[in-house]
Amino acid sequence: MSFCFNFDLPAQTTDPGDVGGNELQHGNKDHAVVSVEDGPKPAQPVKEASEHFLPSDPQFLLMDGVFETVTVGTLPPLHFLNETIFEKTASEREDREKILSRTAEQKSDLISGVYEGGLKVWECTYDLLELIEKDGETFGGKAVLDLGCGAGLLGILALKRGASQVHFQDYNSTVIEQLTVPNVMLNCQEDDEVDSEDDKEGSGKEKMKEKDGSKKKAKGQKEITENSPPPKKQAIDLAQQPLLTRCHFYSGDWSTFLALVLKADPPPKYDLIFTSETIYNTAYYPALHETLHKLLAPDGLVYLATKSHYFGVGGGLHLFETFVEQRDVFSVDRLWDGEEGLQRHVVVLRFKKSKDA
Repeated sequence: MSFCFNFDLPAQTTDPGDVGGNELQHGNKDHAVVSVEDGPKPAQPVKEASEHFLPSDPQFLLMDGVFETVTVGTLPPLHFLNETIFEKTASEREDREKILSRTAEQKSDLISGVYEGGLKVWECTYDLLELIEKDGETFGGKAVLDLGCGAGLLGILALKRGASQVHFQDYNSTVIEQLTVPNVMLNCQEDDEVDSEDDKEGSGKEKMKEKDGSKKKAKGQKEITENSPPPKKQAIDLAQQPLLTRCHFYSGDWSTFLALVLKADPPPKYDLIFTSETIYNTAYYPALHETLHKLLAPDGLVYLATKSHYFGVGGGLHLFETFVEQRDVFSVDRLWDGEEGLQRHVVVLRFKKSKDA
């Protein structure tokens, strides 16, 4: 699959013709040593944050859907709406931001300050899922934030593995309403169907894969299957979906999202924050760092999956590590380094211990 990215950046940044085919963002190598503080600034005005609630007729979002299923080792199968559906049905979907039509017109997977790539499931998300499976991360009773969630696979995994609450945030309201919310509902409903059928016919998950899906892609232990919706879906009774009551959904840029959630009494503190492919633009580092600083629990962990470098803007792991080091709030430890192709990494951030402790 090839990717294209358009960015409304200052004239001195990379020419669009220099953008690589399979790179998430942008950044001329000559800019790799430029200070983060001097980098491109976020588009103005900022996108105001909003909380999104489940629709009165949630079943409507799942009608005629074609879903993919990702399976990583022993992790529960995770279901998500096929991204090509958005391209084919853009004119039929509610899209106040007009990102579906604009991305189709510009043949772009990212338009800086307008659409931040949330309709795609990027490679590093799978890296983080595989690391979670390998390390046996547990979620029971934990508060989790899926920051820059897109399809929401990381938050959905935490939800299915016992998290007490999961909050999903993405830049675009269309992504939250048309992708994240349907994906969460689908996984909650699928779990309910599996529970009711297990005693009679075995695992509904395995049946779904065998009957409806064929192996589409494999990477290590990861398998992706393509599924049509189950033939008989009952209308979702939200009162009977306890997993959904644990979820909150937000859109907007990080600075306004932070201001919104801090109004809660008490404000949330997350035991785990997942964020994947979110450090491509150095202009967003201050807002991202502030969000992590204010919302992470004292003993919490931030799992960040990223590429070494994002061509076009110049963001990437090295610049972000330098930025974090200068702030002297978090320590950053490498958990996994991929050596194939464009280097990818998974790191963990935690608060530095006080020298007096």
